[in-house]
Amino acid sequence: MSVSVATDVGGVRRFASDQLLTLAKVVVENALQPIVEVQTGMVFGYETLMRGQDRIGFETPLDILDQAESVGQLLALEQMVASRALAKFATLADNAAFTLFINLDVRLIPQGDALVDALLIHLKAARIAPSSVCFELSERFDNTNVPEFESLILRLRRAGFKLAIDDFGVGHAEMKLLCDYPIDYIKIDRHFISGLDSNSRKRHLVKNIVQIAHVLGVRVIAEGIETEPEFITCRELGVDLVQGWLIARPTTHLAELQPSYPHLREVGQSHRSSQSLDEILIRKQIEHLPTVFENDSIESVFDLFRRNPRQSFFPVLNANGEPRGIIHEIHLKEYIYQPFGRDLLKNKVYERTISHFVDRAPVVGLDADADRLMAIFANTEGSDCVLLTENMRYAGVISASSLIRIINEKQLKSAQEQNPLTGLPGNRAIRNFMRDAGRDSDGFRHFCYCDFDNFKPFNDHYGFHLGDHAISLFAALMRRYFFADGVFLGHVGGDDFFIGISDWTGEELTEILDRLLSDFHADVTELYSPEDRSAGRIRGEDRHGVTRDFALMRCSIGVLELPPGLVIDDVSRLSAEIATIKKSAKESDTGLHISRFRLVE
Repeated sequence: MSVSVATDVGGVRRFASDQLLTLAKVVVENALQPIVEVQTGMVFGYETLMRGQDRIGFETPLDILDQAESVGQLLALEQMVASRALAKFATLADNAAFTLFINLDVRLIPQGDALVDALLIHLKAARIAPSSVCFELSERFDNTNVPEFESLILRLRRAGFKLAIDDFGVGHAEMKLLCDYPIDYIKIDRHFISGLDSNSRKRHLVKNIVQIAHVLGVRVIAEGIETEPEFITCRELGVDLVQGWLIARPTTHLAELQPSYPHLREVGQSHRSSQSLDEILIRKQIEHLPTVFENDSIESVFDLFRRNPRQSFFPVLNANGEPRGIIHEIHLKEYIYQPFGRDLLKNKVYERTISHFVDRAPVVGLDADADRLMAIFANTEGSDCVLLTENMRYAGVISASSLIRIINEKQLKSAQEQNPLTGLPGNRAIRNFMRDAGRDSDGFRHFCYCDFDNFKPFNDHYGFHLGDHAISLFAALMRRYFFADGVFLGHVGGDDFFIGISDWTGEELTEILDRLLSDFHADVTELYSPEDRSAGRIRGEDRHGVTRDFALMRCSIGVLELPPGLVIDDVSRLSAEIATIKKSAKESDTGLHISRFRLVE
């Protein structure tokens, strides 16, 4: 097509209207955009997107779809695009490990059987399981108002296809879909992801969407991730999968696709060298129950219950190993104990498969903490378990009794880590507070590192008994001045303490810290002898064994301030900043130095 003709968009579109499908076959291509697991950076699947429509005068894929619908060629165009997407997907190495996400236009629902029939033929030819395909229910129109919608969803589910709600939050009837239909994924619209790290309202909404979805056994995909802070915030809010330009742009060239994006695993996590305490405890309590695949026979389920008479339910998986829910013995009993009941279930005319008996169950990744699991249980009425996944595949279950054991053991471990002299939590709890506060960017956060000056010569001169008394004295003063919500007190060890503050202004904190330092200096001075108090110094050895004079003991506090909107997930970097500030505090006349986190290295 010449350049001059191509510039006449109206003319091209009029010509394209008559020969739309023919021209689309020539110019339209399928681009794939990776959808990636948040915790590992591994590719979970790809969304297929239309490209090339601009060559025949259509600015966006929606434009050409609208035109196809108006001339009665929408089904043919969508069948062509879907078949090509499947063909491209089939050429990927190890494609059975991935999921292909295909948009389902609501206007095709009345012709859904024809679309599904054609897809099943292509899938069979390519040897791809239907569970490797997920239909995205477009919220551009209200799907649920179409009379054939319910029967189409039932057929898709029975065939083994997966279902997702696209553009969640800005479309039609999303909550109705989520409530009434067996949805596998929701894709949170880019509107809620853009600037998520610096917008507390968006974080609150996304956090609650994730919580609701997981309780319902639905996984969450964040669309349109473009920055590292957006990615970090999504990860910390429990989002399962991400998609966007930060990971990869859509591409028509398969050679550009990668099986994983390992740098994502390291984003903001350079401090993490081992599993969290919660994950260790959860892995100890996980139950590896036998599973049922949704395409197994009913007879195999009967055999499974017979071989495991003490087990009242089993997890149900799709062909890709992802949890669908659980199948409960109680739903089969009416058939087991009725005359000819088992024969009825196996009758093809009656058409009862495992999918008819699946109950949805909460699903969450193994990286979730115990408190999040407890919140899910608390919001799930009558749930037998939470289904756990690793790399989005079934890993086991946690029952309510197992979760209670996890919580108890976590509390015991926390108690064991408390300093025996002060009763304050130690380094693990301090790091956890710093990590969580760094991720929560709603307001100001302050990390205060407290260190006694000239403690060693005092301890050497007056003995450990009075040294411990000085330490206990400071801990008591901390508790006296810092007792409100959003305050964390920790004991690093020896004469080093930590105070963590959320949602205080710098002026409020400075006023309280000044009083703390003043009272401690006045109280600890009373521990010296009258002669040493009068002299204002004592004789002792420094850490290098050199004898010299030392001033009376005081406390220095270095304070690192994180401003609102800043998300930082690297505790090691925070600790390095605090070490520098602590040195400045010791060199200051007042013993107090406050510094804002440096955004630029």
